[in-house]
Amino acid sequence: MQALLGVGGFILFMGYGILQIVAGYVGIDFHFGAVWAGVAIVAALMFRFTLPITIGAFFGAMDVWDWHWGFAALFAAPGLAFLIPGVILSIIEGVKK
Repeated sequence: MQALLGVGGFILFMGYGILQIVAGYVGIDFHFGAVWAGVAIVAALMFRFTLPITIGAFFGAMDVWDWHWGFAALFAAPGLAFLIPGVILSIIEGVKK
């Protein structure tokens, strides 16, 4: 039973991640074009720089999918919840050197 919950959680987590990447692509494509959306996807996958995808997911949900801004923020907020502490830690590590 525990393995089934783990597999189910993994599938849900991956599905949410793919949905957020799709929303990010759609949002960036809507505002800046397909080329920049592709650049953001490549940057996210190759360099682990997910800020453009997170912001694009917010605008994709809000502007393209016509979600209320509060629901769009809740959709994109988990990415920001992990990104902001990482940026702060990087800044602190840079200052310590």
